[in-house]
Amino acid sequence: MEEKPSTRKGPGFCSLRFGLALIMHFSNFTLVTQRVSLSIAVIAMVNGTRQPALSNGSAGEPAADTLENPGRPIQRFNTGTSVYEWTPETQGIIFSSISYGIILTLIPSGYLADIFGAKQILGAGLLTSSLLTLCTPLAADLGVTLLVVIRTLQGVAQGMAWTGQFTIWAKWAPPLERSKLTGIAGSGAAFGSFIILCMGGLISQALGWPFIFYIFGGIGCVCCLLWFTMIYDDPRHHPCISVREKEHIVSSLAQQPTFPRRSVPIKAMARCLPLWAIFTGFFSHFWLCTIIITYLPTYVNSVLRVSIRDSGLLSSLPFVAASSCTILGGQLADFLLSRNLLRLITIRKLFSSLGLLLPSLCAVALPFVASSYVTTVILLILIPGTSNLCDSGFIINTLDVAPRYASFLMGLSRGFGLMAGIISSTATGFLISQDSVSGWRNVFFLSAAVNMFGLVFYLTFGQAEIQDWAKERTLTRL
Repeated sequence: MEEKPSTRKGPGFCSLRFGLALIMHFSNFTLVTQRVSLSIAVIAMVNGTRQPALSNGSAGEPAADTLENPGRPIQRFNTGTSVYEWTPETQGIIFSSISYGIILTLIPSGYLADIFGAKQILGAGLLTSSLLTLCTPLAADLGVTLLVVIRTLQGVAQGMAWTGQFTIWAKWAPPLERSKLTGIAGSGAAFGSFIILCMGGLISQALGWPFIFYIFGGIGCVCCLLWFTMIYDDPRHHPCISVREKEHIVSSLAQQPTFPRRSVPIKAMARCLPLWAIFTGFFSHFWLCTIIITYLPTYVNSVLRVSIRDSGLLSSLPFVAASSCTILGGQLADFLLSRNLLRLITIRKLFSSLGLLLPSLCAVALPFVASSYVTTVILLILIPGTSNLCDSGFIINTLDVAPRYASFLMGLSRGFGLMAGIISSTATGFLISQDSVSGWRNVFFLSAAVNMFGLVFYLTFGQAEIQDWAKERTLTRL
């Protein structure tokens, strides 16, 4: 039987832990803008997708040079920005390289965050990603190979930054506020997608595409200063926290025992079906989300036939809904739990169901309403919005089943998600290259099928109780 957390109230929205959630919101905002920058910039960077209106003010370079060096700039706009001749296959390699980098560090960074402190690991990742973002235009000008290396290293840095967050929440988030706090922090990712897609096209047209990377890389450096000065791994060590809030956090987490650090129980984890339910949920969720984040500007540009500016604006709208649903979903989940209206596992499965089923229905409907501009935009808005309801479901379920290993397991979970993203991106590129109309239809149908598989598996095996291997003092060794 589930043990109900204490309902004693602590400080509200003016508390330090909510300030930490806002800083983490800003950090996630920064990480996503740096990751998605290329998705909107590539429309102006690549010769095959540039807008005809811009070609009037360009000064061409010899065509022979482009054949000998396809990764080199072939033309310069009046803004002084380079244009490249990259094939769809080359673009796919560049897009996916950051995911390979993230996968390399998700598991070790989570483990290192548990040992050395999430503040240092996450802060170092954020700073490195920001500096590499500033170097991206130069890397693109020097060739595809260097750009792929830069993007892979940026993925390594972002993998460090993403994973360490759950180590912090394991010590800062009272059980009744986990969905709310992680929702506020996580909504920064959706808000970042909205801002970069909304502003990226405008920046590209006004200043040139390199300034997309310069602006958001600079914002990341500013965020690092805020992070290192304001964030602490443990509320007991924060110099500015009130006695009341510290006592509230410590007492609310007291029911979850802590033990000396020993080896990670890999064998017990591998046999744990509730963990596999979480992994399957991540795989399904990231499959469709990666397609939307990576290919939404391309889909809007090809189906709705709009300019780079309007493509960015329309592509940003879905992430307004995503950011709002993340925060509202967290508020609703904690409300249902604090009022004892639903059990914790029921809440996790309810929000997981909404976050996987609703976007699947919207995705399946998209090919049939392609002729309707308004309906297409509405469905594109609803897909990321409803999908982010998963943030109050299986996304934070590792905090329920194994809070001691939350950061390690979050890294492992995101590894499954990123593998899904790599596969779905590759499959999408292959399908739409065969035939645009039937290709997009197959992309959305396949995404819905993957989501339904993940949903059924999670509903069958998902749990919310701390697992035995997460309580034991004597852990299974490799």
